[in-house]
Amino acid sequence: MIAVIDYGAGNIFSVKNALDFLGLENKLTSAKNEIEAADAVILPGVGAFSYAMKMLEEKGLTEVLQKQAGEKPFLGICLGMQILFEKGYEFEETDGLGLIKGEVRKIILPGLSVPHMGWNRLVHRNDCALLSGLGSDGYVYFVHSYAAECEVGNISAYCEYGREITALVHDGGYVYGAQFHPEKSGETGLRILRNFAELITG
Repeated sequence: MIAVIDYGAGNIFSVKNALDFLGLENKLTSAKNEIEAADAVILPGVGAFSYAMKMLEEKGLTEVLQKQAGEKPFLGICLGMQILFEKGYEFEETDGLGLIKGEVRKIILPGLSVPHMGWNRLVHRNDCALLSGLGSDGYVYFVHSYAAECEVGNISAYCEYGREITALVHDGGYVYGAQFHPEKSGETGLRILRNFAELITG
């Protein structure tokens, strides 16, 4: 079972609908015992970094998520990916979950619109299980104004939007993050979610 974390800052229903479509057992939850019992965790998110961290703290989920990320497949999506990092600077400097080294900062691209919104091609940088079976022409859907700045070794894929924008990250262990929305990215996004689920038995 995949636990989809419901903490008041997530695009939870679109993620759940995609998992249901793929026939993957899942549950929306904020209960610690259900998160601990799950085979994998997805942390969605839409909104501000500071707000998301505040909601996780208020629900007492910060420590359990940090622990579970070291024990089972763990995927952050959009804002859920951003809070995997050490710090964010949206409205105020805020500590993240600290699962991957790096920071999340506002995208500044003179001449290009921000938020970065729309379809962009994933450019593969480092091997990653979530990219298994995907060619070099996969397009995914982004909506964000902040982007992760991290070590090249943690970047599995990026997209070109005025500069390289970190799109998919991996800590080398159980933790993965997608800046784009796989649940809104057609067959490419569904394949990424399927690949994530296969980590449970793989």
